[in-house]
Amino acid sequence: MASALALKDVPAHRVKETVDLLSTETPAFIPPTLWPPNSPDLNPVDYKVWSVLQEQVCNVKVNDVDELRQRIQTVWDELDQHIIDKAIKQWRTQCKLL
Repeated sequence: MASALALKDVPAHRVKETVDLLSTETPAFIPPTLWPPNSPDLNPVDYKVWSVLQEQVCNVKVNDVDELRQRIQTVWDELDQHIIDKAIKQWRTQCKLL
């Protein structure tokens, strides 16, 4: 069974040492030069899921960082799988258009 590791466009993920390590240790690693731009059209799963999470997390007053962490975890645990499936379907449609 194949596995995948998705990295966000975070500076630490682009550091030469990180890219070299992943290129050596992860045969299917796609280097940052081939990552799609940070675009809602190419990353609908991220944008859709994060927008739903943000909406649900922020609809309750949070008083501190620990409470925020707990709220994010709770919302994530309760996230409707249908939302994720729909976002993935949109992503597949966008990929076919490329």
